[in-house]
Amino acid sequence: MDPTATVVAVGNFELAAQGIATTTLRSVIGGILLDDVLSQREHINQTLRVKLDEVTERWGVKVTNVEIREIIPPREVQDAMNKQMSAERVRRALVTESMGDKEAAINRAEGTKQAAILQAEGDRQSNILRAEGERQALLLRAEGFSSALEKIYSVAQNVDQKTMTLQYFETLKSLGASPATKYIFPMEFTSLLSGLVGKKE
Repeated sequence: MDPTATVVAVGNFELAAQGIATTTLRSVIGGILLDDVLSQREHINQTLRVKLDEVTERWGVKVTNVEIREIIPPREVQDAMNKQMSAERVRRALVTESMGDKEAAINRAEGTKQAAILQAEGDRQSNILRAEGERQALLLRAEGFSSALEKIYSVAQNVDQKTMTLQYFETLKSLGASPATKYIFPMEFTSLLSGLVGKKE
């Protein structure tokens, strides 16, 4: 851009540009994480071009393009990176597996909870229906007893003294058929007999 500045400011601008490029490259890469160096090549190119252009502009040289073709780290660094990537893959696999286990456990617990709720609801409905059936059965039995008592009462209203006496004798007759040797007659028996004897006279 400016031949005079190139001659006056620096003796060999190509060699000087290479030196400053190497120094600047080390500075730029030193500020980036090793994992990001390989993936941020375009960012490194842009940063290098700006920084080189600032220095070489004083020499009358314009840097228009910087391109890093290949980054080859030392063997031990490459091995460390490979181990790190492998460990990261294992970590991600473990995290994914644990997340799957967690979701499966949550789903199982949710299913168990829903089943317990449905079971409890079914038991409750069953108990309600059973209680309702028992109540209906008790009501029907009570109604049956009530009807039977009403019938007995209505029939008992029409029973006279003679019918009662005959029934009493039938009971005594069945008692007499038993092998017992003692007989106990209630006090009312004499009044029943007197009624019968009085009628015959």
